[in-house]
Amino acid sequence: MSSETPLRDVSPHPVETSASIAIRVRDISKCYQIYDRPEDRLKQSIVPRLQRLFGRPGDRYYREFWALRDISFEVRKGETLGVIGRNGSGKSTLLQIICGTRTPTSGDVEVNGRVAALLELGSGFNPEFTGRENIYMSGAVLGLTREEVAARYDAIVAFADIGDFLGQPVKTYSSGMFVRLAFAVIAHADADILVIDEALSVGDAVFTQKCKRFLRSFIEKGTLIFVSHDISSVLSLCESCIWLDKGALRMHSNAKETTKAYIKECMESQASQGLTFETIAPARPGMAQEADTGEIDPKVQASFFEDIVNAEGWKTGMAELVSIQVADARGDMLTSFSGGETVELTIRANAHAALASPIIGFLVKDRLGQTLFGEHTYDSCDIQPVDAGQSIVGRFVFALPMLPSGDYSMTISIADGTPHSHVQHHWLHDAAIIKVVSERKRYGLVGLAFKHVSISAV
Repeated sequence: MSSETPLRDVSPHPVETSASIAIRVRDISKCYQIYDRPEDRLKQSIVPRLQRLFGRPGDRYYREFWALRDISFEVRKGETLGVIGRNGSGKSTLLQIICGTRTPTSGDVEVNGRVAALLELGSGFNPEFTGRENIYMSGAVLGLTREEVAARYDAIVAFADIGDFLGQPVKTYSSGMFVRLAFAVIAHADADILVIDEALSVGDAVFTQKCKRFLRSFIEKGTLIFVSHDISSVLSLCESCIWLDKGALRMHSNAKETTKAYIKECMESQASQGLTFETIAPARPGMAQEADTGEIDPKVQASFFEDIVNAEGWKTGMAELVSIQVADARGDMLTSFSGGETVELTIRANAHAALASPIIGFLVKDRLGQTLFGEHTYDSCDIQPVDAGQSIVGRFVFALPMLPSGDYSMTISIADGTPHSHVQHHWLHDAAIIKVVSERKRYGLVGLAFKHVSISAV
């Protein structure tokens, strides 16, 4: 399946002086020698040298694998950079080269500032040492003196929160305990640059949120490079993002545009191979049921702007989204609503081929691309097959949530299949824009309409 909009390698920042650059990567390439048999490695170390002594070109007993090819980019001081890509795309290799634990085949890296890295699980730890001993050893590797580690020791232990295991060899630790201790050390290393490679994926929910709070505090003054398959984490933490694909730099732009292009490519690739994939939308957010009118707050005003003509996305040609509208409880099509008001969202599509199990769905996202809520028709409706030439209408009735002031976008889609096994036939980003103006201060991503709030002295 061809992409509607060709991807391009775009650097989001102009060339800047070294004083403002934390990391500069110039034409980095990394090649590994792959040997099919153990004896080929021995042959490679001896035979070519003998052949050259007799004036013959040396034979090669290995295959080349280029993990990275001609990667160049810059990270400004204070910037947060996400790194995304499929497994085997070269993400970990790139980070190891930046941190100095691997040497590139060609190119060079300029790093300005102290780097603290959390790379492969358990890297930098001696498995025979206790947690306490590894704290001091890791601190020394990060450039801290023994006195500096001792001054931070209690804070590191409190952050890791692994209890009595601190006195046990780390080879007895679970993967989660490894990450707790390793992250606690780098969090107290006074680093200028943090490099995090998939570390938060193995921690429990409480510790993950603790790490994210630390990272949000750190990026106010430091530079962060963050690798993750969790797109929502990349969007919430990172300003810009690079996409690596088979060792090449596929795209370098702001985080929203890069992740959008990456998701599109992943879905198109799977669909073109005749595969199915997991839905991005939550399976049962519970928004499509008939909603209570509840409390309407006129101090929260939401304006709805349909923009389906200018929306970006992709389609297979088997179905097409044609309109999106919002009506109030009386059925009047309006563009302005109050917080908590019951509305009906209508999404229309045309079938250009027969669909056995059509699904229409939507997602509402904030300015960082984080999904706030959404729904689809599969779980709440009787699914009927449609023929080519028929129109399909999805209707969703719900109470508008109390969103903080700001701009929100709506992604819509039509697919064929089930929520867990389907093919997207038309997907549109930013098909509608929702502008919210609230006189009230809202906390969190989505506010609630409280029935009663009081305070009293007793």
